[in-house]
Amino acid sequence: MTSRITRITAAALSLATAVALAACSSDSGSDDSSGGADDTAASTATDSFPVTVATKFGDVEVKDQPERVVALGWGDAEIATELGVQPVGVSDWLDFGGDGLSPWATATYDEAPEQLGTMEPDYEKIAALEPDLILNVRADGSQETYDRLSKIATTVSVPDGADNWMTPWDSQVSMISTALGEKAKGEELVTQVKDRITEVKDAHPQWADKTATVLAKTTVEWGAYVAGDARADLVEDLGFQPNPEITDLAKDTFYVSLSEENVDKADSDVVIGFPIGLSAEEFTADASWKQLTAVKEGHSIVTDEELANAISLGTPASMLHALDLLVPLLEKATA
Repeated sequence: MTSRITRITAAALSLATAVALAACSSDSGSDDSSGGADDTAASTATDSFPVTVATKFGDVEVKDQPERVVALGWGDAEIATELGVQPVGVSDWLDFGGDGLSPWATATYDEAPEQLGTMEPDYEKIAALEPDLILNVRADGSQETYDRLSKIATTVSVPDGADNWMTPWDSQVSMISTALGEKAKGEELVTQVKDRITEVKDAHPQWADKTATVLAKTTVEWGAYVAGDARADLVEDLGFQPNPEITDLAKDTFYVSLSEENVDKADSDVVIGFPIGLSAEEFTADASWKQLTAVKEGHSIVTDEELANAISLGTPASMLHALDLLVPLLEKATA
C-alpha cells in the first residue's frame, strides 16, 4: 500500500482525496496487462433476459446474457466472479496484482483478465476487448465517463444519488447480479453478509452505546470516513454510533479532511486507525494520534494492510474476511 499511495500526487488530493487517497487506489495511468481472457467464463444465467437495471442515467436494458463483461467499478470485478462470471477486463483498485482479485476471494479466473486502469479507464483497451456489458457500478458517476463507456457497450453505472464511489455494497451486488442474470445468487451473497453482521451485533449489544471513528492518515493529511463508505458503514452496521463531530463536517461525501489542529474531533469511544502510505509505526508515532483519549486509554485499533484492504473493498467475500479480522480487535478495544 505504501508504494501505491506515494504515486498519487498532492494535486489529486482534492475531491478525489476520498477515492484516490482514502481508497488506496493504484496509479490511474496503469497499463499493466495480463493478456485478457478470450471469453467471459460463466455458468448459464439463472434469470431470463432481457433484464433491466435502474441507474442514475435511467433504466438500462441488458438484452441478452452477457458473454464478455468488463468490470471497472470499485469491487465490481470481484462481485462478478462471486456470481460465477469471469470478466475479460477489470480495474484492480487495490493493486492486488495478478488477476486483480483479493487474496481471500472465494472465486478464481480460468484466464487472467486485461487490466484497464482505475481513475481513468483505458477506453481503447476496453473497446478492443469487444465487451457486451460494462460494469461501472461503484464509481465517480460522471456523465462524461458514462457517455464514453456506453458508446462501447451497454453500461451499468451508479444508482441515483451515489456519485463519487458512494454506491452501497448491497445495492452494488443487487445491480450487478441483476445485470448478469444471477439475481438469486446476489440475494444469497447479501443475506450471508447481513446475517453475519447481525450475528456479531447481537453478540455485542454494548457496542450500541459507543461512538466510533474510522480515522485515516496519509503522507499528506488526516481524514475520517463517514456514512457512504464501506469502512464507516460496516462499523455502524455492527452497532456503533457515528461520531457527531465528524458527521457534522461531511458534505455529500464519504471522507472528511482534517487538519492537524482538529484531529481531536475524531476522538470517540473507539478510534479505528487506517495508515495509508505509512507504516503502523509511523502512524502511531504521530503526536496527533497519541493525544487522542481513546488511544491513551487503550480503546483504539490500527489496521494492518490485510484488514484495511478487506474493509475497503466492500465485496461480500472481503466483508466476511474483514469481520473475521476486525471483531476480535473491537472486542479488545471495548473491553
